[in-house]
Amino acid sequence: MRRCRRPRPGLGHTGGTLDKLESISGFTATLSNQRVRQQLCDVGAAIFAAGELAPADAKLYALRDITGTVESLPLIASSIMSKKLAEGAGALVLDVKVGAGAFLKSEAQSRELARTMVDLGAAHGVPTRALLTDMNSPLGRTVGNSLEVAEALEVLAGGGPLDVVELTVRLAGEMLQLAGIDRRDPAQTLRDGSAMDRFRRLVDAQGGDLSKPLPIGRCSETVTADRSGTMGDIDAMAVGLAAWRLGAGRSRPGARVQHGAGVRIHRRPGEPVVAGEPLFTLYTETPERFGPALAMLDGGWSVGEAGPAPRPLIIDRITR
Repeated sequence: MRRCRRPRPGLGHTGGTLDKLESISGFTATLSNQRVRQQLCDVGAAIFAAGELAPADAKLYALRDITGTVESLPLIASSIMSKKLAEGAGALVLDVKVGAGAFLKSEAQSRELARTMVDLGAAHGVPTRALLTDMNSPLGRTVGNSLEVAEALEVLAGGGPLDVVELTVRLAGEMLQLAGIDRRDPAQTLRDGSAMDRFRRLVDAQGGDLSKPLPIGRCSETVTADRSGTMGDIDAMAVGLAAWRLGAGRSRPGARVQHGAGVRIHRRPGEPVVAGEPLFTLYTETPERFGPALAMLDGGWSVGEAGPAPRPLIIDRITR
């Protein structure tokens, strides 16, 4: 199965896949259509910027911006799916987030968006599925560019946070089913190293060097627990905005990001907490960013006697 992805840089609290991957030394996502096709043949995977593939989308987005239709669900769906269909995909699996840290907060809206995109894929002869996944709390234990790459490498090495592993394996399994490859267990590729090998080949093909250390902000600040108890809910939006304030995101298109900025989460919801131990570590290159970032994080977490009621990571599966 050959896999290509055309992500975009992040804006605001929503981290961009390109920003994360470009924290790898030498990595480039600027590929011609011909190079993408060749890499799919040679490596089986490619991650690249839109470039000449979807030149009209930026113009349409600008029109949406000035006409107040940025949040129009049909236009969001058509923007996403036009790029996916332009890639020539034979099948699509979509991860549609729901909750505090998602673009769409309500489950009803996210469900409508997922259903619209699944229907659009089917209308163009591309089998499409969508998973509705919870984004009220951050996924994994890191928020930021190089921090999330390091966490992804942990998962590819057979470790990493269980929620990241669960979602990764489920999405891969859905894709394999659509491709008619039911005999392969995605979890096994994490255990036997074949997933890591494929990612290394992808990075190497796009000029990256994983032997060089990932950047990390030279300044750090730790938030510690003032009481013992159990970690409550962590607001994904609050953590995302804190990472943005630290420099991990941008406030306008084209602005530079700090690849080593972000937030490390030491205690997840439901985990025991001891007074004085670290709960969050914040990283940045510019220490004056700590004040605004801590203000964003304030009120976005709690420690109590009991943890929150468990929520399923995967809320629903939308198919035709």
